[in-house]
Amino acid sequence: MTVGEHRNAKPAAMGVGDIQAKLTLVVLCLIWGVTWPAMKIALEQMPPLTMRAMTSGIGALTLLAVCLVKRRSFRLPTARTWAHVVIASLLNVASFSLLSAFAQNATATSRVAVLTYTMPIWTVLLAWLILGERPTRVQGVALALCALGLAVLIRPLAASGIPLGVVLAVATGLSWAAGTVYLKWARIEADPLGVTSWQLTIAFIIIASCLLVFEGGPRLAAAHADGLFAAAFVGIAGVGIAYAMWFDIVRRLPAATASLGILAIPVIGVVSSILILGERPTGADIIGFALIFAASACVLLSRQAPGRVSG
Repeated sequence: MTVGEHRNAKPAAMGVGDIQAKLTLVVLCLIWGVTWPAMKIALEQMPPLTMRAMTSGIGALTLLAVCLVKRRSFRLPTARTWAHVVIASLLNVASFSLLSAFAQNATATSRVAVLTYTMPIWTVLLAWLILGERPTRVQGVALALCALGLAVLIRPLAASGIPLGVVLAVATGLSWAAGTVYLKWARIEADPLGVTSWQLTIAFIIIASCLLVFEGGPRLAAAHADGLFAAAFVGIAGVGIAYAMWFDIVRRLPAATASLGILAIPVIGVVSSILILGERPTGADIIGFALIFAASACVLLSRQAPGRVSG
């Protein structure tokens, strides 16, 4: 959508688009929330690079099939466009996939799921500096709640020194934030679904190359049916479908709004980890989760100013 079209768009139509994007965000939170314990099940039966190569490959094939069925264009018109897509893929998909997998190997799934979502803090700061998206009052409140909730959760972990898993999880969130802001800044002129498909394909090539170098190839000898099913679920739903939803949300909403809206994911991830993996939260966990969930609710239930709609 062009700038002129934004100016001429009816407020009611933009309001409908805002609601649709936020409803998509709710569905995405459910999918990505359940993906965390599914990844943990897969990681118990296969090394991180094997798991990520498998899920990224399945995800890339899933989205490729969707694009073919919908007859979407894969054309990237210029070398500059290709460069933007490669950089976005490195930040959004490849780095996120590799860092989060190794982080889960180093600490509890619930902690990684939460600490990865320092992402909104970095996104709001980067969007303000790079995109000129000044935080609204509601976003400021949400950001404060998010920071307070994360501080409550991180404090017990850092009491005896900061574990490697914590560092990797925070790095995952920072990389994802940089990728989100980069996509808004780059304004890639190509079919959004086709661009997403290329990002997943490029990420798969990078992860598969790392697999060959560091693990010598896939290691599935110890994998059972539940581990393979979990990896397939992560690939189809958590990668192929969810990334298509996420990049569409980023295109339609301001970067800060989109990033703060996903704060429900760690709460869902922790609840599903409790139900599926048997992990048990402490009192600090419950307080931290409540603060982060409140931050997400602030953003999802607020109205977006018409002038901030993105295309």
